[in-house]
Amino acid sequence: MRNLLLFAAASLFLFSACDDDDNDMMVQDTLNLNITGLEDLGDDYAYEGWLIVNGKAISAGIFNVNGSGALSQTSFAINSADLNNASAYVLTIEPSPDNDPGPSSVHILAGDFSGSKATLSVGHSSALGSDFSSSTGSYILATPTDGADSNEKSGVWWLDPSAGPGAGLSLPTLPSGWKYEGWAVIDGVPVTTGKFTSVTGADDSAPFSGNQAGPPFPGEDFLMNAPAGVTFPTDLAGKTVVISVEPEPDNSAAPFLLKPLVGMVPADADDHTLYDMSNNSQATNPTGNVTR
Repeated sequence: MRNLLLFAAASLFLFSACDDDDNDMMVQDTLNLNITGLEDLGDDYAYEGWLIVNGKAISAGIFNVNGSGALSQTSFAINSADLNNASAYVLTIEPSPDNDPGPSSVHILAGDFSGSKATLSVGHSSALGSDFSSSTGSYILATPTDGADSNEKSGVWWLDPSAGPGAGLSLPTLPSGWKYEGWAVIDGVPVTTGKFTSVTGADDSAPFSGNQAGPPFPGEDFLMNAPAGVTFPTDLAGKTVVISVEPEPDNSAAPFLLKPLVGMVPADADDHTLYDMSNNSQATNPTGNVTR
């Protein structure tokens, strides 16, 4: 009888200990998001937050953004121990649905916790690593791929003729998961000039150029295969040229929200003349904070 009582007491102790552990695991607190400047990713992708706890990424909720930039969810119930021990918050772009339980390489915002709050930025080392505020750009209008001196204002190239030619762009190196892309906005339609990671090499496509080789810099001649709503050749005088930062993979044919450089081509622009772009980073960088 005494042995049975000892066994029952031991069993009760084990049950109570396990029950306490389970209760600890179930204790939750709230993580609140206050983020502006994000855009709708469509049906194939979503945003996912991550807490960095002892060097490991723990999911802190998935949300979408509508066409007005409003988050579908701004508060998430998180395990208290994870939330209290988190050193940083990272926001990524993930496929939807997503079969990978870990974060993708497309990190857009991040911030370190200081007390109960983490201020988020694209410049954090766990995001893009730069806020693009020191980026500069210059371009010329020219159509080197047609071999003629006609239609010279129907192409844009980010190069400096006086430098040999040399690079017309000064941009930070992007981390994995991101690429730059050039654009010309023609009659209200953004038309790509190609994606690139190096400012001293050709971009990765030339769908509209002629049959001759272009210079080894980002750019495009708009001579053939015009997209709907646009006629080639065109005249880029008075139009707008843009350098954007795009997620990779990229599920949209439109420019992503990050547009660090914008150039308004003068209405009286001459071909083969160097024109400067404006730094637009502070107007397009998303910002925000999370609190616990």
